[in-house]
Amino acid sequence: MRIWGIRKRNTQKASYDVRWKVAGGVFSEQFRTKALADNYRSKLMRAAREGEEFDTETGLPDSMTEKKASSTWYAFALRYLAMKWPHAAPNTRDAINESLTSVTMALFHDRPGRPSDEEIRRALRNWAFVLPSPDARDDVPEEVRNILHWVAKASRPLADLAEPATTRAVLDSFKLRLDGKASAAETVRRKRRTFVNAVNYAVDLGEFRENPVTAVRWQKPKVSGEVDPRVVANPEQARSLLVAVSYVSGYKRSRGRRLVGLFAAMYFGGFRPAEVVGLAESDLVLPATGWGSALLHRTRPTAGKLWTDSGETHDDRGLKNRPAEDVRRVPIPPQLVAALREHLDTFGTADDGRLFFSEKGAVVPSSTYFRVWQEARFLALPPAVAASPLAARPYDLRHSALSTWLNAGVDPTEVAERAGNSVEVLLSRYAKCIDGRQEVANNRIEKLLSEYE
Repeated sequence: MRIWGIRKRNTQKASYDVRWKVAGGVFSEQFRTKALADNYRSKLMRAAREGEEFDTETGLPDSMTEKKASSTWYAFALRYLAMKWPHAAPNTRDAINESLTSVTMALFHDRPGRPSDEEIRRALRNWAFVLPSPDARDDVPEEVRNILHWVAKASRPLADLAEPATTRAVLDSFKLRLDGKASAAETVRRKRRTFVNAVNYAVDLGEFRENPVTAVRWQKPKVSGEVDPRVVANPEQARSLLVAVSYVSGYKRSRGRRLVGLFAAMYFGGFRPAEVVGLAESDLVLPATGWGSALLHRTRPTAGKLWTDSGETHDDRGLKNRPAEDVRRVPIPPQLVAALREHLDTFGTADDGRLFFSEKGAVVPSSTYFRVWQEARFLALPPAVAASPLAARPYDLRHSALSTWLNAGVDPTEVAERAGNSVEVLLSRYAKCIDGRQEVANNRIEKLLSEYE
């Protein structure tokens, strides 16, 4: 056998040929990228070095011509899930589960006895695409087992994804919600990302020579990464909102009062909600006067019992997009120091030292502080403003904080360090929220030009 190598084809759409010769016969395979061609050539070279026999009709070694049993998409999806699950964060597991469910729903044969879409979706979401798998559990209801048996039999072969029309139909299904309305752009992109990653794994397993999903010309929806300036509260509005929180649910029950410090940390400290929920007294320096500091190293994001290894609703992990042992020290202004000192004096801490906890000592659910925030908005804001996007979510307090710092002229590097972002992400996300900087730039340009008049 003789392998000639890779040749680029001079066509409108770039492609690469791998050409080789076996027993006088010339063979070739065409690929869209040089990397795919290199990978295929490497497999041929490895087979030749290991002394494999090459077939004179196909030109391929035995290791590349073995016929595999046709795997269904569902069987493959279970295999992909088992590979991804152990190393994925809880919310990532939820996203993978949702995406695999959507693809599976789009890849069924017409088979008698089909359950309702709602029953199939519930069985996939709550049982099939969760580890441990249904086959390894004894508590799976019989009706769920029957549904999943139908799914396994009705699932189309994985190889069908090689047909562009099939792959396009799956991608198009991401664009619609269950109620028939258009899906959010970020949801569509997230599902496509998981789909592409899953089929890349199929390529690694030798099911495809290249990823058929990326070969389909399909318009991805555009997602804006910029913060909407309308959500940003000014300092006066933010203070009014924090005061209103203390009035939610009355004085005795204290449902709002015990969360004032939580919202204050998001606004005055720029903390993420999950960072505030995990904040402990030992992480804080709260002097009687002046600035204090917080040492952030723990987050408690809401995930759901299905997705966490502990079976608890909240995950317990390190900082977002950081190594598990990483920390971030954040200076906190006197306003936040005072709010946290008052909170500790009034409510103390949970048994594990956390500042913010429910009346029973549990981690504060995101649904709880979201409801309190919605009530506070209608107490603090005029009806027309309350109906606007202004500070519509608790997370918008963080957006308000970072926008305020940037508009105050704080160096973006310092803002990014305090916020736990990169400078590039910071400036791209908050570009529309920085007010008054054009006027400063105009004055500088005008001054320079006037010197030459």
